Amino acid sequence: MHPGELRAPLTPESVTRLVKLGAQVEVESGLGLGSNHPDSAYTTAGAAIAADRNSLLSSADVVLRVRKPPLEEIALLKSGCVHISLLDPFNEKDLIQKLAERNVSTISMELIPRITRAQKMDALSSQANLGGYEAVILAARYSNKIFPMMTTAAGTILPAKVFIIGAGVAGLQAIATAKRLGAKVTAYDTRPSWRNRSSRWAGNFSRLTSAKPARPRTVTRRR
Repeated sequence: MHPGELRAPLTPESVTRLVKLGAQVEVESGLGLGSNHPDSAYTTAGAAIAADRNSLLSSADVVLRVRKPPLEEIALLKSGCVHISLLDPFNEKDLIQKLAERNVSTISMELIPRITRAQKMDALSSQANLGGYEAVILAARYSNKIFPMMTTAAGTILPAKVFIIGAGVAGLQAIATAKRLGAKVTAYDTRPSWRNRSSRWAGNFSRLTSAKPARPRTVTRRR
């Protein structure tokens, strides 16, 4: 478990399914506490609880975790096992090299293709959704203006104006959350295909234009 990490790579519900398939599931003690899954929920689902992290890593045929493994733990992994987590492989060349030297097969969750068959394994969309939601919640928390319009005996407070840059998965969730909080939302995205989608959610789509039209450059060659 990573310090401060609240996510869990395995829920009790998933343990039940794996056990029914014949898998022997062992869970590190306290794994699901950050996600409100006590150890008792895992044992009820059919998993065994173990406190010895090193023993778990060295005996497992398949290792599930949320984040990439620390370099010092790779030597503990069983040769020939499968490691499944977020890995950031293009920026962690040393990590990938050590995993390969240890003969560990890895599945990088962020590289699973976003196709119909793999929708349930799409880790990026779920995290982007949460990121878009949390960004607006934090903005509302630290803003010096309330988001919704309020009419009181003392007068009317106009709704806050929220500008969302990017209308991808995180952006659309941010748009929806800001609107639910009562803000007046405007969105922008460079991709034309996303403009109609964001307009349906936000109602307002900003079209940025250059103040001065770009002029073609003339290049003169001289001998």
